Amino acid sequence: MKQHPKPAFLGGIASVALLLLMLPCASSAQATLPATLDTTIAAGEADAQKPVKRGLAKYNEFDLGFTTLRLGYGFLIDWNSFSQDDQAEQQVKAQDDVGLRDFRLLFKGKLATERAITWSAGIMYDGAEKDWFWRQTGFLIAFPEISSHFFIGRTKEGYSQYKVMTGYDIWTIERSPFNDAFIPILGDGIKWLGHAKQHHLIWNLGYYADFLSEKEKFSTYDHQIVARLAYLPIMNDKDLLHIAVMGRDTKPDEGAFRAKSKPEAFLGPNYVDTGKFASDHANTFGIEAYYRKGSWLVGGEYGWQAMSADTSGDPVFSGGNLSIDWLATGEVRGYNTVGGYFNGVSPKRTVFEGGPGAVELGINYSYIDLDSGNLHGGKFWRITPVIKWHLMDYLRVEMAYGYGRLDRFGVQGNTEFFQGRILTAL
Repeated sequence: MKQHPKPAFLGGIASVALLLLMLPCASSAQATLPATLDTTIAAGEADAQKPVKRGLAKYNEFDLGFTTLRLGYGFLIDWNSFSQDDQAEQQVKAQDDVGLRDFRLLFKGKLATERAITWSAGIMYDGAEKDWFWRQTGFLIAFPEISSHFFIGRTKEGYSQYKVMTGYDIWTIERSPFNDAFIPILGDGIKWLGHAKQHHLIWNLGYYADFLSEKEKFSTYDHQIVARLAYLPIMNDKDLLHIAVMGRDTKPDEGAFRAKSKPEAFLGPNYVDTGKFASDHANTFGIEAYYRKGSWLVGGEYGWQAMSADTSGDPVFSGGNLSIDWLATGEVRGYNTVGGYFNGVSPKRTVFEGGPGAVELGINYSYIDLDSGNLHGGKFWRITPVIKWHLMDYLRVEMAYGYGRLDRFGVQGNTEFFQGRILTAL
């Protein structure tokens, strides 16, 4: 196998220094950890549900009378390196790189109204596009009379655990290639979130259109109707079983679609790609299941997207992932029982309290198949062990090694992936 130089992970030290300068001061005071079952939700959903920051002055929270205001940020730097064999280099060339993943500013609050109404606004600098974009922005209105909330604005579609969660909190190094190929990160519209607690059911139903987001990178459909139903037959502070089905009815943007995805490496090129083809309608169906047993979490999801595309043979694409995750320092990952998603990790004792922080070990297998009809976008699988060190709630370092195989252009090529990440969010 042809070898290429790996980036020295010490190249991230300058990034660490920068991040530490951005961090709030931490007190040595110890506070009670949040419960592992979270029954609250606010505008911004998963992005708004950060753990309680232990020992912090509430310098970023204000009461303006008509609304509260909370200021936050996110900052993430990636570095990726690739070692490809000769066949892989014939298929696609991957270049080592270090770069800003994103930098975002977050604003959230609760209006001083009798009915609970929360709002959120986010703006993000995209390192790939080198431009600023609006993220989750809108209002969440509570209707406790029917155990529901309604969100109006720009938000997550509601399809897939990995897409509903904020990307800062997932336990894999990246979302699965199938999700990135077919599920936009955001949509503009209205979403109904419901929770029948006595029946252990959680659902969301949303409608999204591109009248405001036509020029956005994520806008690959003219409109989408999206539904997800989750059932929790086991639900307590230690053990939890989450089973869900989900579906989408969509109209591809301007009668055409292109399915493409990177190999779980943000700074890498697209490994699978159908090219653009004519399509006026598409349906997505998926299943997901996760079992949390104390500090262990096992689960995954699989999905299919069927395209109405006569000239391309009406292709049906598929893909998914399976992962095992362990918090070696004993933490239990929280779960939101209103939105049906897992929260981020909060260390028992941060490194600034004299503790080890939280150490997270995981392994993930992902697969995507874009060969269907008369389209040959390729098949790709990858297996990835990953280690994440949560120094505190809002500072984390990640490292991963991946081995993947691409079947495309009549050959099979193998790639080794070496990845690192530093992030902070408040």
